[in-house]
This record gives sequence, C-alpha cells and structure tokens, in this order.
Amino acid sequence: MGSFEGHMLGAMCLLIFSLYYSVMVSLALLRGQRFLKPPLPPRKKRGHKWWRLVPVEGMVKLAVSLTGIIAEFFYPPGVNRMMIVDWEDPRRPFVFYDNWYHITMYGFFMLSGVVDIVSQACQALQNVKVERAAEALAFCALVLLMACHQENKGILEARMHLLFVVPAFLVTLVLITEVWVPDQPTLWVLKTWMGLVLSNWMLQLSVMMYIPPSGQPWRAENPGDLAFLHIFFCWHLGFGAVMLAAIYGLCSLWHHRFSSQKEVPHAKYQLCPRSYSSEELEKLGTEAMLQEGGA
Repeated sequence: MGSFEGHMLGAMCLLIFSLYYSVMVSLALLRGQRFLKPPLPPRKKRGHKWWRLVPVEGMVKLAVSLTGIIAEFFYPPGVNRMMIVDWEDPRRPFVFYDNWYHITMYGFFMLSGVVDIVSQACQALQNVKVERAAEALAFCALVLLMACHQENKGILEARMHLLFVVPAFLVTLVLITEVWVPDQPTLWVLKTWMGLVLSNWMLQLSVMMYIPPSGQPWRAENPGDLAFLHIFFCWHLGFGAVMLAAIYGLCSLWHHRFSSQKEVPHAKYQLCPRSYSSEELEKLGTEAMLQEGGA
C-alpha cells in the first residue's frame, strides 16, 4: 500500500463495498425490513448448488486481501519483503515495517472473509454474531495500525492518517455495537455514511500524496496546506451525506416504480389455465354472466 496503486486498491474496494451497502440500506429502509440481510436458511434447505453456498462478500474479502498481501510482499516485480528481521546486521533490526503494517491489516480482513465462508458455507446454521465480531475485529486492527502508523511520516502525511482514523473508528464502534444490538436502522445509516467518508478520504489521500492536481507537493510547513487538509475532510463528511441521500433518492424512485407496476392488477395478460375441463369452464362462464347481470 506504500504506493499510489496500493492506496487506490484499498480505496476502490472500500468504495465499492460502501456503495453496495448504501443501496442495501436504502432498499431496506424503503421496504421497512427488519433485517438488513435476512439470515440464511439451514444449509440442507439451500440445495447442493455451489453458488448458493459460497458467500460472495466473504470471497471478495478473501480475494482482495490476498491480492493486497501478495502486492505488499512482491510488488514491484523482483522485490521480496517477506523478511521481518535483518539477521545479517548485528543489531537485528526490524525491516519493511510499513509493509508489515499493511499486511497485518489485510490479514485481519482476510480472517473476516474466512469466517464468513465457514459460517455460511460449512456450518449447518449461519452464525451471524461471529461474522460481525470478525468484521469488528478487522476494523479494530485497522484503527490501531493507522493510529500508530506514523514512523518516517511527515507532519502532513501523519495528519492525513489521523483524519482517516476518525471515520474508521466510528465504523468500528457501530460494528462492535451490532454484535449485541443488531439490525438498528440508525446504525445502518451511520455505518454506511462513515464507510463512504472513509473510502472517499482514502481516494483523496492517494491523490494528495502521489499525484496532486496542482503539480506541486503539499508542504507541511505551510499553514495553508494544513488548514485546507481539515477543510477538505469536513467537505468529505458533507459529500458522503450527499452521496447517501442521492443513492436513497434513486432507490426510492426505483422502489416506487417497481412496487406500483407490481400492484397493478391488470398490468399483464393472464393465460387461461389448461387444467380446467370444459364443464368447469362453462360453469365459470355462467357465474361471470350472473355477476354481470346482477351488476
């Protein structure tokens, strides 16, 4: 993750998950659902087709985390950062600690994906609490690692990472709360909003550190640069709320249009069932004529 490509990988994955949850939360609120994701039926009632057993979210977590770990070890091609201690140096110093920060973070998210897969595909009954606890643990590790990820960082970059911790910490609090108090619409909205802020700020962080639009690097000694860093973060708070409101509005239009079409009684032609005999059809016709005469 110590490159533009590495930051973009994490940012885009967080953004896709946040947009996905934004649509799920919006539809759940519009439909008045009790559960954001209804619990799965027992494994024996889901059939034997593999696509019904494999959880998509768990597989995505596993694939993205594994990709990130491999990139931290071997990207760019030709490097190898699997060493933790330089044994040739008499002082035995730790090496590649920035990469090991990121590898540890990806490892906890990979653990969350493995827990999802085991809970949903291998067990007879889904264990939702364990899945939520594993996801909360991954975000706890993310907050801790990013809060301490200040070695060899300038003031500006350290401040960027600390601001990144703010929405991550709020998401962590929501996830921990949902382990014991699940399926609260207020928590759905807060978690989704902070997820959008988190992903958008990570995109902003990638651009500011590696390809600033002005062509000039941000300077920590400039008070104006530090001031606008906090201003931009506040703008991201508002932008995340606007994004969530826009997604809710689009989902509302789709939901009302779909539900109105579904409720129209004569929206489609219906074929006459062929299972009726001629006597039954004559009886139905006679009843319809009597009803019309009575009307």
